[in-house]
Amino acid sequence: MLMPKRLKYRKQMKGRIRGLAHRGNTVAFGDYALMALEPAWITSRQIEAARRAITGHVKRGGKVWIRIFPDKPMTKKPAETRMGSGKGAVDHYVAVVKPGPIMFELGGVRSELAIEALNRAAQKMPIKCKIIPREDTEIAE
Repeated sequence: MLMPKRLKYRKQMKGRIRGLAHRGNTVAFGDYALMALEPAWITSRQIEAARRAITGHVKRGGKVWIRIFPDKPMTKKPAETRMGSGKGAVDHYVAVVKPGPIMFELGGVRSELAIEALNRAAQKMPIKCKIIPREDTEIAE
């Protein structure tokens, strides 16, 4: 699963997700892409599940680009622990996704295969997603 090699600070505050993504919102590498339509924290497990869904569907063809990275540590306290005694230990990592960024890109496969593979990846995501083609590519449905 994806996680950062090292961090400047071990624990982070939650923060909040506001506004739209102005960067990373165009198809840059592949022919088809999966775009986020809602704000969310996407865990490294969800990213890995979507990646496996895509690669499993296209078998050995094509290339997959993952455009989001889980670099925000999320902490969790043990079950049945009393309040107080500080912040919990780091449990997992999440990628902060605003509405608009491209999460996955797929290239080198037929359009029907790419759309079906990205649909399977979208089902693994906790948010609404949209499949978009590159500007010079047409969707054949």
